[in-house]
Order: sequence, then structure tokens, then C-alpha cells
Amino acid sequence: MKIRCLRLIAVIMMACVQMLPTVSVAQSRIASEKDNAGSDQDFYLTVDQISDLLKWLPAPPDTLDEAFAHDIMRYFWGKAQRLDAERAEIAIRDANFSVSDVCEAFSVPFGLPVSENGTPEIYKLMVKGLNTIDLISILPKEYWMRRRPFDRMHEPSLTPESDALLSYDGSYPSAHAIRGWGAALLMVEINPEAADTLLARGLIYGESRVIVGAHWQSDVDAGRLAASAAYALMHTSPAFMQQMAKAQEEFRRLKGWDMGMAAPERIAGGDSREYTVSGMPATPQTRGVVIRDSQKMVRK
Repeated sequence: MKIRCLRLIAVIMMACVQMLPTVSVAQSRIASEKDNAGSDQDFYLTVDQISDLLKWLPAPPDTLDEAFAHDIMRYFWGKAQRLDAERAEIAIRDANFSVSDVCEAFSVPFGLPVSENGTPEIYKLMVKGLNTIDLISILPKEYWMRRRPFDRMHEPSLTPESDALLSYDGSYPSAHAIRGWGAALLMVEINPEAADTLLARGLIYGESRVIVGAHWQSDVDAGRLAASAAYALMHTSPAFMQQMAKAQEEFRRLKGWDMGMAAPERIAGGDSREYTVSGMPATPQTRGVVIRDSQKMVRK
């Protein structure tokens, strides 16, 4: 009789815990950014104005779906990438979620370091713009609550210090991929001359989540779609369009470009060192696209 009572109490307690309201990691991140910004107007759109992914984005692949087989293959591809020390370092750096970290990750292809003090108008656009884009991930993450790769595979990710927290946050879609692709789109609109390298960096940023083991490939793919939808909708906000114009003007002024002229082929006084698209210093062995003085070159 006593054992039955204890079992009944345990069932009731578990039911009560499940009914308690929860706050997702995405909501916590957004709340943190908002508190740090110190304003009640830190979004260009509300949650109600942002697109509802549950109405059009496909559900994450079922474990019996062939798309999940692709996810598994990409998971092992990601683990193989960790053997490259440089790529593993980039993936670990890309796990940092703050706006300042994202801006730093994109600074080389963007052609200008972005910071609150050095580029206040661009930084303001990035903070408020990325906060708004992030909103699109809240509902689908909580609805699907997909298990993350490291959790399903029963092994640590490349950033094990964050595994416990991420285990309580849905994997689909990837908030990091949303933020990275959103950052690329915002920066392309500010500096269209660097579009291809910025978009390449946005792809790398999403791939980092597969390499870390924090997301499935389908999470990342869905994140890019979600970011594109949120980015497009932000153009319905007059406040966003006004701030974008300020950011564009600030960028051209800091680069020394006249508003009525096209960007010069070469920027005087730039960084003469060469970098990969991911922002790492290029070596004599580096092949492919490299960036020097904010200009792209191809090493064969």
C-alpha cells in the first residue's frame, strides 16, 4: 500500500512539473539582449508580425525518413571536419551567440570591424535586426522540441560546456543558423560589394553547428529559410528602413566612399594581410577565395 502511494505521488509530481510554464533558451537569449540594450523598442516587428513557421515550414525529418539518413551522414561528416584543427577552431568560435561575437565573425568579409563604439549605426541595426530575426525561431523550437545530435548520439559536442543547457532547447530550426544567415543578409544590404563572401561566411557559420554536433543539417537548412523570411518581413518596418539607410551611410563614410560614386576597386589604407572567408589568416598553402584590402582574390 505504501509503495502504491509513493508511486501515485511521483506521478502527480511529474505531471505538475510538465504543466509549469517554461522559458526556452531562445526566449532567454532575446530577453537578455533586450535587457542589455535598455530599451522597450528593441525589435522591428513583434512575434505576431513575424512569420509563423508552423504554417509553412515542413516538420523535422522523422527517424524513418530518408532525410534523417542524410542528417546522420552529415553528422559524421561534421565529426570528420573536427580533425582539421583550424576548422574546428572556427566552429567553436561560431558557437558564441552574442551580437558582438557575430559581428566579429563577419568583420573580414564585411570589410570593416563592427562595434558599438566604432560603428554605432551599423551596430544598432545589427542588434535590433538580429533580435527581430531571432523571434521567428521561438514557436517552432518549442513545438517540435527536436533532440540534438549530441544528445541522440550519447556523446559530447565540440562545445560540451553548453550541452546541458542545449538539451532543454529544441534543435529545429537552428537559432545559430538563423542568426548567422540573418547577419549575412543584413551586412550584404549595407555592403553589397561583398555579397558573395558574406553569404559564403553565412553558409560556413551554419555548417559550424553541424561540425560542433549541436544541430542536424536539416536544422541548419530550415534556419536559413527562416532567417530569409524574417529578413524580408523586416522591410515592412519603416524604422528598419530608416536605420538601414543610416547604417549604409555610416559604412560609406567610414570607407571614404562618396555617396554618389561606386565603391573603388581598392581601398586605400586597408589591411594588407590576406584572410580566408571564415576570417582566419591565410597561409601560403591556402587555396580558393582569399580577402585582402576588402577585395576578393582566388588562389589556385
